[in-house]
Amino acid sequence: MTAPDPHTLAALHAEAFAAPWSGIEFADLLSHTGVFVVAEPDGFILIRVVQDEAEILTLAVRPSARRTGLGRRLVELGAVTAARAGASRLFLEVSEDNLAARALYDRSGFTQIGSRKAYYAAADGSRTDALVMSRDLCVDQANVPLP
Repeated sequence: MTAPDPHTLAALHAEAFAAPWSGIEFADLLSHTGVFVVAEPDGFILIRVVQDEAEILTLAVRPSARRTGLGRRLVELGAVTAARAGASRLFLEVSEDNLAARALYDRSGFTQIGSRKAYYAAADGSRTDALVMSRDLCVDQANVPLP
């Protein structure tokens, strides 16, 4: 994936999530200042930078490409790109029951700083808490060459 085409992002997001975002939603997000995508053929990370803070809006990896290191690589490339854009801290929200994503974020240096009760809704109407996590971005990351 060379360009962040909103409909391509939406199709990949649909493979990764039970409640995917639409191409229109991706187009809207990408139209905002400070929003960027780091994409590879089997996954992408969407991040928003506002002043010195950044937030991972979503990270999607095609199921067939999971457990290959792609998610970790996307997080690290996103962190470097956010640092280059001036962010010194990176935030995210993850469902408390998404153990694979939580393990990825733990390995990537994130720590839990809070939670949001009943934040995520499932198709059956149940709700799950979100864990709010953050990670400091090293100033030196802004100078790391991107592959």
